[in-house]
Amino acid sequence: MSTISTAEVARVAELARLALTETEIERIASELDVIANAVARVSDVATADIPATSHPIPLTNVMRRDEVGPTLDREEVLAQAPASEDGGFLVPQILGEE
Repeated sequence: MSTISTAEVARVAELARLALTETEIERIASELDVIANAVARVSDVATADIPATSHPIPLTNVMRRDEVGPTLDREEVLAQAPASEDGGFLVPQILGEE
């Protein structure tokens, strides 16, 4: 039984402004249906005696000390830039912002 219809895929594609052909819409609906069924199967298997996990194996963060080290000279770096202003890189204006 299909849970994702081609009409739903077409509507979402329209909202996302994606131009999809009928063949693409049918293929994507089929693929999403397979994904939805896989998620449903996982939900069926999950029972109270199986604890929820965020990752299948335990993870440990490896941290290092945050120590100040040598840095580049600001004036030397800015001298190599195409343009600079007020101690920073000067870049072209984008998106019509002021």
